[in-house]
Amino acid sequence: MAMFPPVEDFVLQNNPDFAKLYTKLTNLVLNPDGSTKEDPRAKERAAVREELNRRRLVCAKQHLLTRAISSATPSSTPPATRASSRLRAPQNQQFTESRSQLQQQPSFPEPLLDLLLILPPLLDANNPPLPQDTLQLLFAHPPLSDLETLLPALAPVIASNLRTWALGLARIAHPSTNPSFLHRHIASLPATLTSWRSDLTAAEADLSTHRLRSLAALTTLLQSASNALSLLVRALEVKHGVVARSLELRAADVALQARRHDADAAIAAASVRRAVYTPEAIAALKNYGAHLRDARMRGEERIRGLQAELGEYGVGVDGGETKERKMREMSRVYRDMARQMDEVKRDLDRLNQG
Repeated sequence: MAMFPPVEDFVLQNNPDFAKLYTKLTNLVLNPDGSTKEDPRAKERAAVREELNRRRLVCAKQHLLTRAISSATPSSTPPATRASSRLRAPQNQQFTESRSQLQQQPSFPEPLLDLLLILPPLLDANNPPLPQDTLQLLFAHPPLSDLETLLPALAPVIASNLRTWALGLARIAHPSTNPSFLHRHIASLPATLTSWRSDLTAAEADLSTHRLRSLAALTTLLQSASNALSLLVRALEVKHGVVARSLELRAADVALQARRHDADAAIAAASVRRAVYTPEAIAALKNYGAHLRDARMRGEERIRGLQAELGEYGVGVDGGETKERKMREMSRVYRDMARQMDEVKRDLDRLNQG
């Protein structure tokens, strides 16, 4: 249900004209749910509500009577369950079981016992309606044919059940009352229930109003907290802003000094390189580098020539293994001959000396 938005008291106090308008709207023009009281269809709706309340009252009475009649049969199961089970079970079996239970109470006469067995299934709205022929057959035979005769005996049973339930409600409504005096509050139960419903509606309206006011107060509190934080930041800036700016300037000065020292170091390195590597030394180093490159080229050319000569002798060439072995054998023979010639020369020298 939509509630009419509440207004803070200080707003109403500071705006008297608006307070009058607000009071007129909330008390004379609008309902608590925000709907208008001058609705042209209000009479029709009131008539519909009265008719609805009347039908609700009739249905409530029928429900109470049905429950009272159903609960008049002593059993461990609820009336609705007991009634549906009787309709589902075979007629002879359920009649025998229920009759044996009811016969345990001598206060019920036998026709009343039969009536209490038949009425609950017929009054239970959860059961499907019986065919018209079946109903005519039931009302043509006892005990339903003697219903008017049995009503005086059935009424005290129903009244006893209703009184028991009413006492239970009275005990809930007046828990501090002596149980022996609870019957005095049965007549006032409707008024008590109506008062409770009115109190509940008013409490719900007050709760919604207080919730809205709490939200408004919370919004104001958050705004105040935000303003306080802003003021705190400003105070900190005023107090520590000079120090922060001084530190910032010092850091900038240190950064400039570091860049200057870096440039000085680069200039010093260039000066050292110019002092160590004179133009004459650089020219000599260039000439020496060119000589080394030329020597490397000559060495590579010599290696290629030797590799070509070895290739002629079958060394390092595919298919030249036979030539290589022959050349190795010739080399060995040549070494042997050279050794022998050296030995002959040494022998000749000894002979000449001798």
